[in-house]
Amino acid sequence: MLDEDVRREAFAEASHFRSELYACLTRRGDELFELCEALLCSDGPVKTLVDLALAPEHRRGHGALYGGLNRGRVDVARLRRTLAGLPLPRAADGRLVLAADVSPWLRPDANTSPDRSFCHTYGRGKNEHRMIPGWPYSIVAALEVGRTSWTALLDAVRLEPGADVAAVTAVQVREVVERLVAAGQWKPGDLAILLVLDAGYDVQRLSFLLTDLPLELLGRLRSDRVMRRPTPPRIYDPKGGRPPKHGGEFVFGQPDTWGEPDVRTVTETERYGTAVATSFDRLHPRLTRRAAWLTHRDELPIIEGTVIRLKVDRLPNGADPKPVWLWWSGTGASETDIDRLWHAFLRRFDLEHTFRMIKQTLGWTRPKLRDPEAADRWTWLIVAAHTQLRLVRGLVTDLRRPWKRPALPNKLTPARVRRGFRNLRMKCPLPARAPKPTKPGPGRPPGVKNRCRATVQDVGLVLKTGEAHSRPSHHKKGTKPRRVTG
Repeated sequence: MLDEDVRREAFAEASHFRSELYACLTRRGDELFELCEALLCSDGPVKTLVDLALAPEHRRGHGALYGGLNRGRVDVARLRRTLAGLPLPRAADGRLVLAADVSPWLRPDANTSPDRSFCHTYGRGKNEHRMIPGWPYSIVAALEVGRTSWTALLDAVRLEPGADVAAVTAVQVREVVERLVAAGQWKPGDLAILLVLDAGYDVQRLSFLLTDLPLELLGRLRSDRVMRRPTPPRIYDPKGGRPPKHGGEFVFGQPDTWGEPDVRTVTETERYGTAVATSFDRLHPRLTRRAAWLTHRDELPIIEGTVIRLKVDRLPNGADPKPVWLWWSGTGASETDIDRLWHAFLRRFDLEHTFRMIKQTLGWTRPKLRDPEAADRWTWLIVAAHTQLRLVRGLVTDLRRPWKRPALPNKLTPARVRRGFRNLRMKCPLPARAPKPTKPGPGRPPGVKNRCRATVQDVGLVLKTGEAHSRPSHHKKGTKPRRVTG
């Protein structure tokens, strides 16, 4: 059981966050706050927004619900500062460990929704990778220690069509770190913040863009990459010519190019068997003036780091374990650093549990919203709801199903904490005002067709001015108009 002082402090922190959340809702705040309350107190997974309007905590009609999402306003800057000032989980050595990843909100049938991009999805159909239209969101969260499904969500940014993911992520991470420093989460003399990334990110470029921050980067690399060794010392050649800028090749798929590792560790684990980690110091990619480095005016940099190869005996799902290649932005790693880094990389997958929870339980991608700004407001309500669950996870009573195993008060999953949130809600501040009596509007007269046809939006197309490409949904005279959804 938790100590009474700890419970009192956690309750005060949750109450303060609820008051701050209400202050961040600057337009139609009462409706948005009650929508977040219904999101936390409704029974079972969220399927539709109309179901939330029927919850007892939502005292307004479903028209006010859609009005709050479509015409409300959220002070995102203040909400981000509030999230950065909350108690955050830390690693065993006291440092902050962040993770960044992109999760899509798929909208394949929303032909009238603007700013949609082609999102890469996994395992669709017959285990195929497909590109499906939707709104991709870049999420940054703080990771905890050990096997858990909890993360502390800190930021969410919707990626525009044609956006440079590395550039957007660099700006997003920079702002998150600056807010953490301003909130006192990191002070001079503390250990550097660790940012963990999965494959798909240009971790070397991100390291170059964020080199002025107290930040270390750890990312996974493809198994077909080729690195270069440190620049050899300059030796006078009587034949002349330019001295070499890069050393010999380090090919991931050719062990004869590796040489002896600088550090090698062997760890016995319960889930993966024997884990062998080997590191190779001061390796860098050979950059060329193409893609992201095409507009780089100065000389191309040499971004050195440590390459880590992790090999385990088995996987929990019984699949064939393949080596995992990691790149760390630091050099001169010790055995303790190597073990710390690959353990931190395994914790990155806790963010996948958070994505599954907010999609399947909280219903993040369930609403069929047309306006992307409304989708952003709903996303921040989801972030606020998940944060409240994290703050009160040691205060609620476990209302487990008969087939569920008992769990300790501080070891409940987010879904089980949500099940008992309604009993705790009455003790928390309820700043939302009661609804005023009113009557429904006239609406569209019966028999009158819709004369304001929505514009059909093309997917992933951007004009030279930076605006999304669109085309009006008019049709030739005498032809049947095409039905659009969204």
